[in-house]
Amino acid sequence: MNTTAYAQSTLSPPDAAISGAPRVRLKRVSASQQIRALLRDRIIGMEILPGQNLARAEIAADYGVSLTPVRDAMLMLEEEGLLVILPQSRTLVSKIDVAQARETQLLRIALEIEVGKRVAMQADPAVLDGLSRLLEDQRAALAGNDLARFAALDRAFHRAIFVAAGVEPLSELIAGRSGHIDRLRKLDLPVPGKAPDIMAYHDRILAAIRAVDLAAVEDCLRGHLSGTLARVGDIVARHPAYF
Repeated sequence: MNTTAYAQSTLSPPDAAISGAPRVRLKRVSASQQIRALLRDRIIGMEILPGQNLARAEIAADYGVSLTPVRDAMLMLEEEGLLVILPQSRTLVSKIDVAQARETQLLRIALEIEVGKRVAMQADPAVLDGLSRLLEDQRAALAGNDLARFAALDRAFHRAIFVAAGVEPLSELIAGRSGHIDRLRKLDLPVPGKAPDIMAYHDRILAAIRAVDLAAVEDCLRGHLSGTLARVGDIVARHPAYF
């Protein structure tokens, strides 16, 4: 199995072509984990759309591996709810599950509010400076209309709060359940005013943490993390085929 080959994906679902995947080098270890991560990123990024078919043999050829790591990667993605594997038939990217997204939202709100309060009570200047630098980078991405970088820094800001509190595994737990809500966010981000609204919330969250205002930390995080699902009706109306 050649897991070091360069790959350029040319997947061809029956109803819409999947193209434009970046050339990547697979490392020698955990090929299934890497393929899972590569496919997940494309699914979350809405490059591979809900309802599209993924051919196992084509993916194996694209990444220069046998069918086994592709099968294992797909099983992981099925467990996460991002793929629907029909035995002896085909593998489809799942439609966005709003109910599952709401469950993940409840989990994230409950955890991140407590984590944010812990970071506030620690009052660590180095942590606050690090969060501030992340927001300055995100502000620059917004000014440059670089939504991909803006979204990456959004995720980095929230992850940094968990890291600062010493509970990074909880951030990974949430991330592993966030496939459906992340796709909703991807569809919502380009809406006019959405990115500036995220930026404003991040500024308020950091200000509340600096002030050790625990009530404000909770209010800001609750409002921020509820934003996308508060607009889910509009998102579904704009993209009905994805649900």
